[in-house]
Order: sequence, then structure tokens, then C-alpha cells
Amino acid sequence: MATITVEIDDSKATILKEKAKKLGLEPEQFVLATIEDLLGQPEVDFRAAMERVLSKNKVLYERLA
Repeated sequence: MATITVEIDDSKATILKEKAKKLGLEPEQFVLATIEDLLGQPEVDFRAAMERVLSKNKVLYERLA
């Protein structure tokens, strides 16, 4: 497992700690969950292509339903 160190200003660190606390998490857990969520999202290009295909074939999908 790799370790990455990031420096943020004190005001952002305070906000991060408050948000983590509201969720019952340690700040490190909150950051890791946020990163995992971000990395798990489809790429923008893929999403745009998917929406284009769904839009283009909307009538066909409605007929098949």
C-alpha cells in the first residue's frame, strides 16, 4: 500500500475534520472514502458517450420496453 502526503491550509483541515466527525469517521477515513468514490466514477468521456447513445436510441428502447 502506498502513502501519499498532501498539505492543505488550516481552514480546510478544520472543515475536513468537522465533516469527518459528522459522519463518525477519522479524517483519514473520510479522505480515503472520498478518493475511492472519485476514482470509482466513470470517466467523463464515457459518460458523455453513454448519454449520447441512450438519447439517440431512446425511441428504440421505448419500443422494446
